[in-house]
Amino acid sequence: MQNVKKLLRQGISTFGVVCVTSLLTSHALAAKIGMESSSPNSLLGMIPQAMAPFWAESGVDIQLSLNQTLTKSLLKVAKGSLDSAVVPPPAFSALQKGVGPYAKMSDKAKDLSHNVRGLFTIPGSYYHAITRADSGITSWPEAKGKRVFIGPPAGAANQQIIALANAGGLPEGEYDPIKAPWGAATQSYQDGQFDVYVGTFGLGSQAVAELSLSNDIRILGIPGEKMVPPKGTGMQTAVIPPKSYPGLVNENPVITWQTVMMMAVKKDISDDIAYTLTKDYIENRLALAESNSSFRDLPVTDYFAGVNAPLHPGAVRYYQEIGVDIPAELMPK
Repeated sequence: MQNVKKLLRQGISTFGVVCVTSLLTSHALAAKIGMESSSPNSLLGMIPQAMAPFWAESGVDIQLSLNQTLTKSLLKVAKGSLDSAVVPPPAFSALQKGVGPYAKMSDKAKDLSHNVRGLFTIPGSYYHAITRADSGITSWPEAKGKRVFIGPPAGAANQQIIALANAGGLPEGEYDPIKAPWGAATQSYQDGQFDVYVGTFGLGSQAVAELSLSNDIRILGIPGEKMVPPKGTGMQTAVIPPKSYPGLVNENPVITWQTVMMMAVKKDISDDIAYTLTKDYIENRLALAESNSSFRDLPVTDYFAGVNAPLHPGAVRYYQEIGVDIPAELMPK
């Protein structure tokens, strides 16, 4: 157990494809499944990495592939060519409707959406709407006519950031939306290519801390009356405290939104695997939170906040065992 705790404390920096096997068990693994998520240093990449030893101990060996485009990962799950993936709820909604990144295959996308099942919610990163402290922009309305980074082209983040800016008081159409890959965004901001950099980061992110050391920063917030995200956007309310970063000039807490994601699996994955993935995650959330402050939101995030696909029967079995009420709309048909 000491090896696992050490692994969790140190964190895992992984690029490409990672196969994580049990550090504890001596019995042969009963199952091997493929799973995809986003960048290895994001919460959405870190959480599956941290969970992999627990799942392996229970007999489910995770072949984890990181740095993936999650809208494409969802499509693989729907086609049955991938076992599981971390999925943005708006991406699943788009698949159901055959719109957005799935518009060119609309009818097929709608049919494929029936092959996706949900397990549980993974809390993601906090949206940080960053601007230089000396930019003259102290609130969202003051970014009118300015260049605002809204995420990668055709990504699920576009609509989330547009909704965030609108809640802050800057309607769509009143600013110049800039799209670029996540990996290029930080450098582009430092090069002055946009005025407001809306990125997703864990609270206390080292990347944001480094930005704030180069130039003092301000994070734009949402008024209290608009703090609840629109339903179906895959977000929940979050707060960034003052002094979260060395060069942060905000003197009051910043109300923002945090992404919530769905751990999704293909419909025909076995009930036992779906049960194990769900059970181990729910029962080890507190241990992960205690091992790494980046995981502080795991134990306090609602089981179903990011789930909008029907639950897998294996997950249903676990929730019923522990007496959790399941929303009727999430029960498998």
